[in-house]
Amino acid sequence: MTGPVWSRPEAGREPAATALLAWLADARAPRLCIVTGSAGCGKSALLAWLIGHGTRDGERPERRVHGFVPLAGQTALTTAWTLAQQLSVAARTPGELLTALSADERRTVLVLPDLHAAQTPAAITELLLRLSELPHLRVLVEVRSGRAEAEALMKGPSAVMNLDEAQWTDPDRHAEWATGRNPSEPVPQPEPEAVDLNDPAAVCAADPWQVSVRYERSGDDHGGLRAAWLRAGASLTREQSPAERAVVLLSALGDDADPRLPDRLAALTDGAAWRVVWRRVRGDIRPPWPGPARALSSGRGHLAGTVLVADHQGTVRLVRETDAAPAGRLPDPVGQVAALAVAAEGDALVLDAQGGLHVRHAPAAPRTTGLSALLEDGPTPLEQLVETVRASLGNRSRTLAACGDALTVADDTGHVHAFGPWGGETVRLHEGAVTALAALDLAAPGEDGPGIPLVYSGGADGTVRAWGPGAEPLAVPVRVRACPVSALAAAVTDTGPVLAIGWADGLVEHQCLDNGTVRTYRPGPAVHALALTDSGALLIGTDETLVCLRPVTVTP
Repeated sequence: MTGPVWSRPEAGREPAATALLAWLADARAPRLCIVTGSAGCGKSALLAWLIGHGTRDGERPERRVHGFVPLAGQTALTTAWTLAQQLSVAARTPGELLTALSADERRTVLVLPDLHAAQTPAAITELLLRLSELPHLRVLVEVRSGRAEAEALMKGPSAVMNLDEAQWTDPDRHAEWATGRNPSEPVPQPEPEAVDLNDPAAVCAADPWQVSVRYERSGDDHGGLRAAWLRAGASLTREQSPAERAVVLLSALGDDADPRLPDRLAALTDGAAWRVVWRRVRGDIRPPWPGPARALSSGRGHLAGTVLVADHQGTVRLVRETDAAPAGRLPDPVGQVAALAVAAEGDALVLDAQGGLHVRHAPAAPRTTGLSALLEDGPTPLEQLVETVRASLGNRSRTLAACGDALTVADDTGHVHAFGPWGGETVRLHEGAVTALAALDLAAPGEDGPGIPLVYSGGADGTVRAWGPGAEPLAVPVRVRACPVSALAAAVTDTGPVLAIGWADGLVEHQCLDNGTVRTYRPGPAVHALALTDSGALLIGTDETLVCLRPVTVTP
């Protein structure tokens, strides 16, 4: 396979460049390559040549560079955030980056210049060693000779290129380059701007990478701003306006923060696409944080006005839609909840990670008594529908959605299965696993008979598709991105039908289906679950936060 033409590197470094390309192409070579040498010997220039060519569109796979971070001034945390952004994964910490990359077995090449100039070189060295242990990763790092980081990196399997050695330079080409070169004095780097870390307006308007490093090195909590920033830093460091940054920072603010901060941050959000209605953060006690939100569903029927939140242990808590105050919990926890939905009457459907489908009745659900209870002792229509699903699919279900009288589930082979009063229907919509489902009821007001749902499915293949049972799926995906879908929600709200999409890189998209308006949001941590309320609020669940947002119409 051919690709774009590569130019020669400067300074006669053809032998070094040839060796780097051979290392990239050799499956038997060590996964870690260290480019070292004295100050000013051309290490950074060589890596810049490789990055400039290896990141071009159409580059052949064995020469492709997927991520690069100039490490000068960086910490292990900011390095992890930068790599996560480039590699389309969500990672709040270096450990989460390792977890995300270990789950994606595609070949990945990382280039990291200037380790010796990092803020925390030892911590970054440890991260690079851990990354190089992953069999599908190649890590190329530049570090000055004689540094402790260089010695630490060389203790394990590695390919080492010391540019002070003559073998890595063509002497004739180097002499020709040196003759035509106009040496210039190094340009002094400006001092980082001073930022008042206690002032939310200042931190939202400043260079977010500098703010991140300063907060990480600070021993003060800055009224709660430091913890909130580091919790959501993977989002805050992205390009955005100060108003948008204020929304994200407020969403991550714990209830132990300075009580003046929520109002100060809210005042900074004018012009943003979102308003924070409420937020619950790990450690909150007034009201309590409901735990890691692995699945969400808006309440229906006798659960209307509540939101169901399933945590990592299978406990499903109910919180009030208006303020997240506790409103009870469902009986009989289900271990490792994979998906959650609420049927029209208010009964909850819980899908576990092994594909088991369970019906749970809220303690406050109305119950028949006396003779009526004896006469209605058989399974409910919902329980009958669940039995049909179990009989058809066994434990192959991986996600679910409920809408009206219909129940939709999906599996690891890309198939979506819809069941309802009309019967059952199956269609293959994705390459690989279906990771999320949502459904809208298309029944018109006053229309007789059961409604046919409009089903939205998201997959590991990075597509969102729409399908209505009884019809052909739409030929064109609703949305396509180069990362898996992690969550879906759909609802007919007070302002019209809405579809919300959560992606594996932490992006949430909110699309008004009537007019096509799309709003985006990134909470920082990975997005596990979404829910939409009838009033139009969007709930976003992560391992650290549960946030309720309301879209705002921004006037140009």
